[in-house]
Amino acid sequence: MAEISERLTKAATDIVSTYETYGGINRIDGKNLPTLKRVVEVLDDYMQILFPGYLGSRVPARSNIVFFVQSAIDSLFLGSTDLFSRALQADCRLDECDQVTCDKMAEEAALTVIDKIPAIRAMLKMDVQAGYEGDPAARNQEEVILCYPFVYAIATHRVAHEIYNLDIPLIARMMNEWAHRRTGIDIHPGAKIGERFFIDHGTGVVIGETTEIGNDVKIYQGVTLGALSFPKNPDGTIVKGGKRHPTIKDRVTIYAGATILGGETVIGEECIIGANTWITSPVPPRTLVTIEEQQSFRSRPVFREPATGGEQGEFHI
Repeated sequence: MAEISERLTKAATDIVSTYETYGGINRIDGKNLPTLKRVVEVLDDYMQILFPGYLGSRVPARSNIVFFVQSAIDSLFLGSTDLFSRALQADCRLDECDQVTCDKMAEEAALTVIDKIPAIRAMLKMDVQAGYEGDPAARNQEEVILCYPFVYAIATHRVAHEIYNLDIPLIARMMNEWAHRRTGIDIHPGAKIGERFFIDHGTGVVIGETTEIGNDVKIYQGVTLGALSFPKNPDGTIVKGGKRHPTIKDRVTIYAGATILGGETVIGEECIIGANTWITSPVPPRTLVTIEEQQSFRSRPVFREPATGGEQGEFHI
């Protein structure tokens, strides 16, 4: 036993010494950070309010719905305020942060997001409807809410996007990364997504921070809306910010495995982007993009005009 104790003591000493040697991956004497466990609890409160009876611990009765919502909002407010305050304190640039200021800012941010819930629910109603109408396999909206991973991903995003806009990016990122783990859909909270958005299947979808998506857009699994390249500072570090991800206009369909990159890449209205295409330049409206196989086993995108005047050409995967 003495030998084991000595080895454990030495191990502890060696580990502590790495905290100085490899600083940056340990946080000592710092402000308390928000925890993932608490973020998930707050997300659960949001989901219970956004989809009562579907996501949550119980089905509310109409006779006590006001009490149900008030109780959920009280819990949500307290949890959100705590998370926001921790994130604001961790990012505080004041030499002597009094915490009171961060707490007040956190309370106001929590109230602001709660005020947005009716508008978020209106958007989610349209998203669920788009999922139901966009997939012939969907028998009803209940099935879409309970079985389609995009519903949880887009609901999380619509909440996280509001938090991101309040300049509390850490909480927004933690929320969306949790949804990423749970659904396989990776949406940065900075992305702007319009009405009636539908991701079919969803696994492997990546949507970058400065992506802009219009209304009535449908995408399939494995789609990447990413950055083309990263400009660098003279010291070799990546330049932060700027429009790095594509813009997808209204009524666009993007099939499985397509990769669309770059801040100057705009996919025009009513385009169909075929499976496994690689696009790094603008595509004009009402264009069908597919892959033409080459004898060298390399491929290039092919752009086609609509088959008939005023109608989109037929496309099959």
